[in-house]
Amino acid sequence: MVAGLVATVAIPAYAATMPAAETMTLQQMSAADNQSLVVASDATAETLDRSSYSATTADEIKKKKDEEAAAAAAAAAAERARQAASTASTSVSSVDLTMTAPGSGEVRWPLTSYILGRGLWDSGYHQGVDLLAPGGQPIFAAAAGVVSISQESYGGYGVAIVLEHVINGQKVSTTYGHMTYGSRVVQAGQTVAAGQLIGLVGSTGSSTANHLHFEVHINNSVVDPYAWLQQNAG
Repeated sequence: MVAGLVATVAIPAYAATMPAAETMTLQQMSAADNQSLVVASDATAETLDRSSYSATTADEIKKKKDEEAAAAAAAAAAERARQAASTASTSVSSVDLTMTAPGSGEVRWPLTSYILGRGLWDSGYHQGVDLLAPGGQPIFAAAAGVVSISQESYGGYGVAIVLEHVINGQKVSTTYGHMTYGSRVVQAGQTVAAGQLIGLVGSTGSSTANHLHFEVHINNSVVDPYAWLQQNAG
């Protein structure tokens, strides 16, 4: 009787080994398929701004080209100025500045006292030397000669005088700029002696402080006026 009861219990052979079915959500399935990404601790996000991007619109491209062209033009102008200054300096150095024996008195200092300011070719265009002195200090002719220019307004020189000389057979021109208004005591065509009073220190024309702007030209070539005075003035 017992044997008959046992025979009636039938269990499928594979039922004990089959795992129970599990229900998975879409999120879980996605997570299972994803790969992991490990980021190093020293990795940082790059900060992006407008400068990180190249020009893309027609206006931006045109603006960029205009800026590049302007920069190129400025660089070319600076190079031309440098070459001009270099050429001028070479020309000046080839001129013999010795014209009189030291202490002869044929050439004089235009000021009795001063502080040395800007020199020849300073900023690439300065054609003289600036002798800083108080306003109203007397200015003297650097050598005997004839007044070719005496004006209250001579361009950037302001109140200025130009003298023409012949020294040791060479044609020399001296310029005195930025003098005080109404201080000129010589006129065009007048003959002056070396060391004669011609005007007073001022700050007229293209000037920001009291000083004498002094230039020297020998045979129409610019020379270093301070070196010329040191070599010849007595």
